[in-house]
Amino acid sequence: MPAPFEIIAAPFTAYYAPLGTAFPLVNAAPAVDWIKIGTSGDESYDPEGVTVTHSQEVNKVRPLGSTVAIKAFRTEEELMIAFTLWDVSAEFYRLSLNSNAITTVAAGSGTPGTKTVQFYQGEQVATMALLLRADVSPYGDSMKMQYEVPYCFMSGSPEPVYRKGEPAGFALEFSALRDPNAASKATSFGRLVLQHQAPL
Repeated sequence: MPAPFEIIAAPFTAYYAPLGTAFPLVNAAPAVDWIKIGTSGDESYDPEGVTVTHSQEVNKVRPLGSTVAIKAFRTEEELMIAFTLWDVSAEFYRLSLNSNAITTVAAGSGTPGTKTVQFYQGEQVATMALLLRADVSPYGDSMKMQYEVPYCFMSGSPEPVYRKGEPAGFALEFSALRDPNAASKATSFGRLVLQHQAPL
């Protein structure tokens, strides 16, 4: 991608893995535990792209003797990652159903082979680690960047629509939670890693 490198227009690909899985170096291929979301990665996503939302609630303090706020306290913050997946295979439909297991039945004499995912999700919410990767960086050509979310859950309520001439998709939304195993609050909510130099 030619300069100016800081202007980014590129797709991201999402991966998920069990909690505690080590994130790869920004220039290394994800290990086998990282499962690419979508059979074809970013070619399985709606062209609206991948959205990263940093939302917050801030309480502004206005004393009796002032009309303007003199201090602010953050009371809530959220990190959400959302995209629409155009892949209704059982391996990814399950993400919208609390990561329910797939039951596979092999074909038999006169019976077809099937894959089944149960709709019931229950009270417990499945959690995972999430990785977003792109082959771009605002610091130079042939560099990469990635979002690392160590602890999250699928918080969306997808409504797949099956219609003529348009792909069916799942509006997936992943909400970050504080990682209880992190060394500090600062490292518990995820981070953005941007390559700025080539390896020595």
